[in-house]
Amino acid sequence: MKKSTKLSLLSAGIIVLFIILDQILKIWVKTHMLLGEHISVIGDWFYLYFIENEGMAFGLSFGQNLGKLLLTVFRIFIVGFLIYYLIKLIKKNKADAIVVTILSLIITGAVGNIIDSLFYGVIFNESTPLTLATLFPEGGGYAPVLYGRVVDMFYFPLFVIPDWFPIFSGEYFFPAIFNLADSCVTVGIILALIFYKRIFVEEKVAEHTQNQQK
Repeated sequence: MKKSTKLSLLSAGIIVLFIILDQILKIWVKTHMLLGEHISVIGDWFYLYFIENEGMAFGLSFGQNLGKLLLTVFRIFIVGFLIYYLIKLIKKNKADAIVVTILSLIITGAVGNIIDSLFYGVIFNESTPLTLATLFPEGGGYAPVLYGRVVDMFYFPLFVIPDWFPIFSGEYFFPAIFNLADSCVTVGIILALIFYKRIFVEEKVAEHTQNQQK
């Protein structure tokens, strides 16, 4: 099997696997938990905590309707560029398993949250602290295409910051609530920073060498 074929299968496997896992978990949370409900997974260290946000990672928000629309469009543009860049690297034999894994994780995370924004408002009714959402409700969804809210559920209140620490004293060390898609993006970005030269520098060197040979 050609190297390019192996890398393409690796990329497709990562993207498909994690998108499916991300969506299964989000749909389960959306249809089995009330908004704001939390379930202990590991004592007081790890909870499933159901919240929704307008689309930014770790429960952050950006504007209202216009901000939501711009964020979704921006994400789609970034995903398109990353897919193009990944295909280019594989075709030109400039990628290895690490580079493919990094870019595939980032693409996966972005696509996972784009799916929520695009379709969740159409296929679900409203989640509230008193009522569970249902899939494909008779009365229609809670928002049009592009305006769905992203489902978050991972919460790790690891420890409280000591009182002597400035600014954030008394708060939890990592209060953000996030999802599997956010995790994929975060891991991908961390790995990209570690292996920066593999992704960008080596390609620039190769292109510079090719230009000198012409």
